[in-house]
Amino acid sequence: MRLYGLKNCDTCRKALKEIGEIELVDVRTQGVPDSVLTKAFETFGEALLNTRSTTWRGLSAEQRTQPPLELLKEHPTLMKRPLIEDEGTLLLGWTAKTKASLGVA
Repeated sequence: MRLYGLKNCDTCRKALKEIGEIELVDVRTQGVPDSVLTKAFETFGEALLNTRSTTWRGLSAEQRTQPPLELLKEHPTLMKRPLIEDEGTLLLGWTAKTKASLGVA
């Protein structure tokens, strides 16, 4: 099981602590494999793009019009976090639905 996120993100740290045995992939330093990013975009669509982030606010109007996958490849911190990969299944965010899917109370 892998968690794609940021090591200093409060939500990611909370998820890591509650899940326990999971590998953290820091998207800022390690990036997200193209295959995972493409599958995540196919699954979640534009919900994968965090338009409330400071990275998003720092983009120009022209940059914001780029296709979401291109933006996410150029700026991996724009991805909503955490993105959890569990045996081929992808889960987005640390919500009650995600916790239930992972069997975390």
